[in-house]
Amino acid sequence: MKDTINPKTNLKEDSISHRYIKSVIDKVKKINNNEEKFIQAVEEVLNSLEPVLSRYPEYIETNILERFCEPERQIVFKVPWEDDMGNIKVNRGFRIQFNGAIGPYKGGLRFHPSVDLETIKFLAFEQTLKNALTGLPIGGGKGGSDFDPKGKSDGEIRRFCESFICELYKHIGKDIDIPAGDIGVGKKEIGYLFGYYRRIKGTFENSVITGKDLSYGGSLIRPESTGFGIVYFCREILNHFKEDIYGKTVALSGFGNVSWGVCKKIAELGGKVITLSGPDGYIYDAKGVSTKEKIDYLIEMRNSGRDKIEDYSKKFNVPFFSGEKPWKVKADIIIPCAIENDIDLNSAKDIVKNGVKYLCEGANMPCTNEAINYMRENGVIIGPFKAANAGGVAVSVLEISQNNMKLSWSKEEVDLKLNEIMVNIHKNIVSISSQYGFGYDLISGANIYGFMKVAKAMYMQGIY
Repeated sequence: MKDTINPKTNLKEDSISHRYIKSVIDKVKKINNNEEKFIQAVEEVLNSLEPVLSRYPEYIETNILERFCEPERQIVFKVPWEDDMGNIKVNRGFRIQFNGAIGPYKGGLRFHPSVDLETIKFLAFEQTLKNALTGLPIGGGKGGSDFDPKGKSDGEIRRFCESFICELYKHIGKDIDIPAGDIGVGKKEIGYLFGYYRRIKGTFENSVITGKDLSYGGSLIRPESTGFGIVYFCREILNHFKEDIYGKTVALSGFGNVSWGVCKKIAELGGKVITLSGPDGYIYDAKGVSTKEKIDYLIEMRNSGRDKIEDYSKKFNVPFFSGEKPWKVKADIIIPCAIENDIDLNSAKDIVKNGVKYLCEGANMPCTNEAINYMRENGVIIGPFKAANAGGVAVSVLEISQNNMKLSWSKEEVDLKLNEIMVNIHKNIVSISSQYGFGYDLISGANIYGFMKVAKAMYMQGIY
C-alpha cells in the first residue's frame, strides 16, 4: 500500500510525529470535551508542528505537546460585591497561568458576561505563543470575570474591582504574573485594581500590572498599541509582495479600542477603512474612517458604553446594514477586530469571491479553522492574530521596562520600538516557515516559532 504524503511537509501521514500529534489532540478532546474554542486553538497549532517533532524526537520522548497543552495553574474564585442599592451580587473570577517557561505569566483581564473558564483557557494558550513571538521574556496567562461593567456606576465598578483584586493579589507579582487590561478593562478598572492592590500590599509595585494611566507609570501609545501593531504587521505582509497600505481599502469589524488604533494608523499611512461593525450590524463609509472627527468619535462611543455602530451611521450619514457582517464588502484588506469566530466558512467564501488577497487577524481567533483552510486554499494571505495583535502585550512589556528603569519614553520612542518588534515577528516567522518547508505561510510560521521558543525552555528545565 502506498504511503500517504502530506504535500506541505513532505512527511508520511503515518509517521511517529503524526501519530503523536493525533494522540495528543485526541486526549485534549477527551479531557476538555466541552471546550470547543480551546480544542479549536489546540488543533490549529498542533497540526503545524509535525516537521518540528520529526526533527526533534526528544520532544516526543519527553511528551512536550501534552505538557504544552495543559495549563500550569487554573484559578477560579468568587467575587462578591455590593451594588448601589445595597444588594450583594456574586460573580466568578478566573486567572489561568498557562505557561511560565520563558518568563512570568503575562496576559490581560477581561470583564464581560461571555467570560468563562473555556474562554480564558483558550486565550491563555494563545497568549503563551503570542508572547513568545515578541521575543520578550514573558510567559502566557489570561484572566477575567463574567462581570459586565456596562451600565454600572463608577462606585459599582470600583467595589467589584476591589473585591476581585482581594483574591487575585495572592497570585500575581512582577516576577510571578503581570496582568493587564482587555475587553471591559480600561484605565478606570486598572486604576481601581492597582489602587486596592497597593493598599493591601502597602508597597508601590507599579510593574505588577500594566495598562496604567500616565500619571502613575503608564506608557504612551499603550491604548493604540494593539491596533498600531496590527497595521505594522499588515504593512510587512504587503511589503513582502511589493505593495503598500497607501491607497488600499480596508474592511474592518468592531469599533472598540483595537479598531480605533487600526483606523488611526491606516489613515496616517494613506489607507482607507470603509467598514466598522457592532453587535447591531455594520456601517459602510465610502469616504473612509479617516478624519480626526470620525476617529475621535470611536473613543466617544467606547467611553460612553454605547455598543450600537448605528450611532456612527446617524452622525456621519453613511449606510447602516442591520444584523449583517461586513464580509461581503469589496476591499483590498480584511481586518477582523471584533470577536472569536466572526468569519465562518460562508463569510470566507464571500471574501474569496470578492478577490481579497490579504486578511490580517486583529481579534483573538476571529476565523474558524474551516474558514482559514478555505481561504488559504484559495490564495488569501492570512496574518495570524497571535502574531498580528502582539503589539498590545509588547508595549505592556515596554511599560514594565520603563517602570523598572524609572523612565518615561516619548511617544516616538515607544512607537519605534513597537514597529521594530512587529517587523521582527514577521521576519522570524517567515524565516522559520520557509525553513520547515511551508513557504510563505505565516500561520505555520507563527505556530512553529512560538512553540519552539517555549518548547526549548520547557525541555531545558526538565519535567514540571
